[in-house]
Amino acid sequence: MNHFKVILWDIDGTLLDFHAAQAAAIRRCFELFGLGECSDPMLADYDGINDKYWKALERGELTKQEVLEGRFHEFFRKYGIPEEPIPAFNEEYQLRLGDTIVFFPGAPETLAACSALGLRQYGVTNGTKRAQDRKLRLSGLGERLDGVFISDEIGCEKPDSGFFAPVFAALGDTAREDILIVGDSLTSDMQGGLRVGIRTCWFRHPGKENTLGLPLDYVVDRLPEVLEIISGEA
Repeated sequence: MNHFKVILWDIDGTLLDFHAAQAAAIRRCFELFGLGECSDPMLADYDGINDKYWKALERGELTKQEVLEGRFHEFFRKYGIPEEPIPAFNEEYQLRLGDTIVFFPGAPETLAACSALGLRQYGVTNGTKRAQDRKLRLSGLGERLDGVFISDEIGCEKPDSGFFAPVFAALGDTAREDILIVGDSLTSDMQGGLRVGIRTCWFRHPGKENTLGLPLDYVVDRLPEVLEIISGEA
């Protein structure tokens, strides 16, 4: 028995391996801007800085633009890199994020299986429109999904309930209990789903724990496990 009618998929970190795209994009931008090599330790530092800034955005403490450039100011400053090219660097980085497409194992097959079961599937992302448009086109997700909701176009980010207003408008009279959100972020995807009263499925990456103690409906370690939830076997 199919327990759901709609799945809302987070894009980065859920369907697509964002860290692979991020590493390739930063290294390419370092090359284009003549900044030398971006080493693995530097990438690890950037990842931590980037995560800190996005968490601040989710809490409403920063604007999107403050996140996009502020993370690079902190990162460049740490390594003594001149900060003047940051606006142009960030613009190039947004484009390059779409160059490297790595699906998490089972993602395309899970999307196809859910489609065959008659579910409507939408993307819900806090990524920038500039990055997501290219990524959706090159990955084919723009054609696989029934629609994509991008925070830049909506004007607010997950987990803000305002992000979901146009989603529910597009879904018409679909009951909240018939909607499942699948995502890797506790602070944006899961908290967002809980705020608006839809079912939640956390895509748990290795080594991660529900440190927020959120009352999640489902937890999966592999995307094909979502099919068991849909069929009522989980």
